[in-house]
Amino acid sequence: MLRPIFFSLFLLSAIQLTGQKTDLTYYFPSTQFDPSIPTPEAVLGYQVGDWHVSHDQLVYYMKTLAASAERVSVQEYARSYENRPLLLLTITSENNRSRLDDIRADHQKLCDPSQSKSVDIDQLPAVIYQGYCVHGNEASGANAALLVAYYLAAAQGSYIDSLLNEVVILLDPCLNPDGMNRFSNWVNMHKSHQLNSDPNNREFNEVWPGGRTNHYWFDLNRDWLLVQHPESKGRIRLFHEWKPNILTDHHEMGSQSSFFFQPGIPSRTNPLTPQRNQDLTASIAEYHAEILDDIGSLYYSKESFDDFYYGKGSTYPDANACIGILFEQASSRGHLQLTSNGLLSFPFTIRNQLVTSLSTQKAGLKLRKELLNFQRDFYQTALDEAKKDKLKGYVFGHKSDKARLFHFLDILDRHQIDVYSFDKDQQLDGQTFDRQNAYYVPLEQAQYRLIKSLFETRTQFKDSLFYDVSAWTLPLAFGIPYAGVPSANKLRKKTKIKAADVGYKKEARLVGGASDYAYVFRWDSYYAPKALNALLQAGLNVKVASKPFKVKSQEGYHSFDYGSILVPVQQSGNSVEKVQKMLQSMPGKYGIPLYGIQSGLASEGVDLGSNSFRKLRKPKALLLVGEGVRAYDAGEIWHLFDQRYQAPLTLVDTEDFGKLDLSKYNTLILADGSYGKITTSQAKKIREWLLKGGVLVPIRSAINWVKGKGLVNLKNKSTRKGNGQKDQRRPYIMRSFDRGAQFTGGAIVEAEADLTHPLLYGYSNERIPLFRRGNLFLAPTTNSYATPLIYSDQPLLAGYISEENQNQLKRSAAATVSSLGRGRVICLADNPTFRAFWLGTNKLLANAIFFGHTIDGGASESVSVEE
Repeated sequence: MLRPIFFSLFLLSAIQLTGQKTDLTYYFPSTQFDPSIPTPEAVLGYQVGDWHVSHDQLVYYMKTLAASAERVSVQEYARSYENRPLLLLTITSENNRSRLDDIRADHQKLCDPSQSKSVDIDQLPAVIYQGYCVHGNEASGANAALLVAYYLAAAQGSYIDSLLNEVVILLDPCLNPDGMNRFSNWVNMHKSHQLNSDPNNREFNEVWPGGRTNHYWFDLNRDWLLVQHPESKGRIRLFHEWKPNILTDHHEMGSQSSFFFQPGIPSRTNPLTPQRNQDLTASIAEYHAEILDDIGSLYYSKESFDDFYYGKGSTYPDANACIGILFEQASSRGHLQLTSNGLLSFPFTIRNQLVTSLSTQKAGLKLRKELLNFQRDFYQTALDEAKKDKLKGYVFGHKSDKARLFHFLDILDRHQIDVYSFDKDQQLDGQTFDRQNAYYVPLEQAQYRLIKSLFETRTQFKDSLFYDVSAWTLPLAFGIPYAGVPSANKLRKKTKIKAADVGYKKEARLVGGASDYAYVFRWDSYYAPKALNALLQAGLNVKVASKPFKVKSQEGYHSFDYGSILVPVQQSGNSVEKVQKMLQSMPGKYGIPLYGIQSGLASEGVDLGSNSFRKLRKPKALLLVGEGVRAYDAGEIWHLFDQRYQAPLTLVDTEDFGKLDLSKYNTLILADGSYGKITTSQAKKIREWLLKGGVLVPIRSAINWVKGKGLVNLKNKSTRKGNGQKDQRRPYIMRSFDRGAQFTGGAIVEAEADLTHPLLYGYSNERIPLFRRGNLFLAPTTNSYATPLIYSDQPLLAGYISEENQNQLKRSAAATVSSLGRGRVICLADNPTFRAFWLGTNKLLANAIFFGHTIDGGASESVSVEE
């Protein structure tokens, strides 16, 4: 009888909990507040935790609070893609408010080794940046921010006075407004008056893509280093304006967990991070433990998560003289959920985030001098390490694509990394760097550690498990040649430059003047696909060169490679004047040199009327999204089309594919994912569409689905056979480690390219860096011409891949082309659009979209047209 009685008591406690009304004393049992400062409940009409605050309500309360409290000011620092404001509250004492500019200036001086000794830290407040809800469906943080802001604005007593005199608190209540609003709408829409804690309830199970991500389904917590999105760009600007000493990053994890705070797993700390950073993290952790003990909350640290990838909110600070702290709260995912640990209420999750926000502030107060001394020492020791480094710096450049150089420099600018131009060409590592298109990053500067992380190609690690990627070498991601400069080199730098100084659009021009015959532009520029799309959307007759040629303009002869774009002036159905007007605006609009050609007769190679110029069709691209599709990968493709190429892309949910008229589209993209929602009969529809000339582009694991439906004739590379010995016994505790060590979580690999193939048009180097995640190993095609991209004999360039997987990867296929009737299936084994910063491989996808239909069927792996 014990079990039924216990279960009845459990249900009774659940009913009682759902009937209770949370009041302010639950969060602040003994704090005295200024009654003139409005509480969240007074403004919003409900107590924090009764509902999930929407972003507009959050903004409204924060602005109301700032208007009511002298301690608080508010500023808008960015707008999301959906035009929602991102706010920063600056909260400190009246005395500090009168000298905020001086405090900011002193923090910047403290981070400059040439000035840091002049700063009197005895009189300098510490700065704490507290950020919430970078993942939109991890809502306890943003809701706790309401209470943190109220506490800082209205609490009374000697402690709060001391805190605000010695600390400036920057409160960022929501780092991801679009995702947060998506999620709050979902859970509030499905909330029952009588709270339902059943985990199967719809309230706890968002529809795809969920609220975690931003508008384009990016994980903004991976964008601190990459700064590709407006939310991140604004936040990184603020970070470097203030140079905070502590930055907190409030998250949620699985509902069956408890509460986590850093330190993370010690062996997975980035080796560039000073040990003192981890020591201070551990000291701050003692304050979290104390306050969580006081309220009886369970917690843990050092068992999960890590501090390796510098692109997260809890690790980017570690590379910038700041202590980054990750908090992970077990998520209620709604308002009240039954878990293995009992009932988990939304107010409980909020309270844990609240108290650890307050314990962080207390730590900042008590450890103020230690934190400021660490900040000063961090940059001084960085210079000391730079002087001992075997390298003096890095040179990078690209002779034909100023756009990629501009975006590369833009990232360096945002991280306050000094870059210089040259006064003469440089010869390094067997490469020639043209002084007009190359730049130098010296290591001997304050951001030494961050620079090393961006340029190094580390392949040896203490630990083989990674919470995120194991490599992010920026020049490899951009496909930009670079070389380390040995310390003995007498390289001469010239002038410090910024991204704006590159002016890639201003430098591009019309070469040879206006023409009434033809215009040509090369395909090696990053924005060439954007320009081509505009021409095709305008209905112009456009062709791509499948062979090189050399033709004359009024300024002399010009050579053009595979993939160059030809626009005949008088064969488009438009007037010569209209075509000329549109073409002549291209250089300034897209940063692409355009050549006015007066004659179709080539001095070398094919003439302009040759059949080697293939007519291009306007892309009508379709991307499947929805359940089973990896939202990150789909969002990256959407972002590339919408933001970079300004090209139309239709998004269709897999649930709706059955009723879709596929004939309206000529290209179908399948991002990484599983496609179980596509039935066998619907797969036959794709087959019939391919027979008529469609182009199918499956990426990563989508290739397995395409293979399973008989749409391509590909095989996985056979597994390497063992030596016949039985597996050795292993300790049970090592099971997770052993499995994880065989997963490729994110590394950089090298592939060999056939530069004559349409899929590789625009590339000039036969060896191309690719981003690799997962363990898909495709055998090369039996058709010798159908594997235009194959992994090299030594594929690992940077990051971690197990030895077994490296052996599998060698000489496996990175890209294949198959034919089915008139259609083509272009398989890409790796993600060409990873996190929007992998600019070096974006053109693989662009080439598949724009040129896929021009690939000769005889140069592809054919699939039988028989059922």
